[in-house]
Amino acid sequence: MKVALMVVGGILVVFGLTDLIGSFAGFDLWTDIVGIQLPDIVWRYSAYAEMFIGYLIFKAGMGASEESTAEVEETEQNNENA
Repeated sequence: MKVALMVVGGILVVFGLTDLIGSFAGFDLWTDIVGIQLPDIVWRYSAYAEMFIGYLIFKAGMGASEESTAEVEETEQNNENA
């Protein structure tokens, strides 16, 4: 699960970076590749939103690994005490 979250988050961050760099280069990723015409207000901030959501998902994957490790350690301690 943690790897899947990290991969999806990483893909969204890369997609956002591509969208951001493309907007400065005159390339509209959403219209040309995805085929969706975004309203101007959404188009202006879409790259930032994609990168932010990707970061949150990636960070959730990192947190999931810490929680999973803590749960495994707790289970092992309970098994040793029993």
